Amino acid sequence: MSFARTLRAVGGAVVAGALLFGTAPVASADQIRKDQWPLTVFGVDDIWKVSTGKGVMVAVIDDPVDGSHRDLKGNVLPGKSFLDGGTADRPDGKNEHGTAMASLIAGHGHGPGGGDGVKGLAPDAKILPVGIDLGDKEESYAEPLRYAVDHGAKVVNMSFEDFGDTSPAEKAAVDYARKHDVLLVAASGNSGSSTPRLPASVPGVLAVGAMDIDLKVWKFSNYGSHIKLLAPGLHIRSAGVETPYRLANGTSDSTAYVSAAAALVRSKFPDLTAGQVANRLVKTAVLPDSMKGKKLPDRHYGYGIVNPWQALIKKMPAGSENGPLPALKDGSSKASSKDAQQAADSDNGMSTGVIIGIVGGVVGLLVVVLIVVLVVNKKNRRNGPPPGGPGGYGGPGGPGGPGGFVSYPPNPNGYQQQPSAPGWHPPAPPTQPQRR
Repeated sequence: MSFARTLRAVGGAVVAGALLFGTAPVASADQIRKDQWPLTVFGVDDIWKVSTGKGVMVAVIDDPVDGSHRDLKGNVLPGKSFLDGGTADRPDGKNEHGTAMASLIAGHGHGPGGGDGVKGLAPDAKILPVGIDLGDKEESYAEPLRYAVDHGAKVVNMSFEDFGDTSPAEKAAVDYARKHDVLLVAASGNSGSSTPRLPASVPGVLAVGAMDIDLKVWKFSNYGSHIKLLAPGLHIRSAGVETPYRLANGTSDSTAYVSAAAALVRSKFPDLTAGQVANRLVKTAVLPDSMKGKKLPDRHYGYGIVNPWQALIKKMPAGSENGPLPALKDGSSKASSKDAQQAADSDNGMSTGVIIGIVGGVVGLLVVVLIVVLVVNKKNRRNGPPPGGPGGYGGPGGPGGPGGFVSYPPNPNGYQQQPSAPGWHPPAPPTQPQRR
């Protein structure tokens, strides 16, 4: 199978920020933090009062991560490099893509109160680095993915793309991860194309596109029916290797932010399945007014822009264990039949014992009702189907949209969100470093 990644990595091919505006070291460390506009948009001061990702391990299948970087030190586990068989917490020469992704997920900054440098959206999460060669056309992510699952990752970030076909081993690895309740998040690609990229388009993977600083779909973000979410992907500051910090564009960065949002949710709701975590993310995503009434997921927007704050605080049913992700073909699932019954009981607000008692108490009445109905039907056969369209109220054609997605009232900026959501006001673009 051809694992042809013609992009160095998603988010590394169109590194317009770094190429057009120079390198980041000319900016001070505190300016680096100010340039992290996604943190302002997400409203992290409120988010971190609820969850910081503590107790969640996020695997980064990518270039090895520089675990000694001052903004990452202590948050990076040894992991494994599939390049040389050693650990993956050491920088791989000039390749810094993995370090950048790790910093967007679990960077903690440095200096007093961690106020300088890069801070990730889930600063207390742990990074499990899984080193691969992003430039190797023949390398498979199957074994690295299984390694991540076997070593405790609850979220796997895959900010790379494959132009070939999914091998049986890779498909089996994806299914293996899902059976072990691991949420897989992958980048859609940076060519503005509708051609599906892998692993983002593999069933069961949460595919992510990029939005720009104006909260619009980035023109180079790949699209298609598999897209589930958007996240910031333009002018993104992150940790580097050759230089302390980098500035880049791409769906790689947006994928890292969604992985971090998933870590926040998994930390607060440890009993949710991976699919239910994805469910919270897609059902709380925000959309522009122009998308109101349109079928979701949209080929460009998916279900909308990830909104970690609402994903953490919104009161909503857990939903099915697969959420917006397709069920595994073999029918296997993480939840036991007992778990499934408990979930059903919770949704109905009654225990199994209460339901059995009620049924037993009214069974005689039901027999009487049945006799009455039969008599009435003989006299009147003109009754039609119940109102509300196919499936009744809330079914197809009813309110709620695909998957039960509920739009929120529009805010003054034209984006639908809960009134209590912090942030979501696009700040000014980050200060650009001087050309050299």
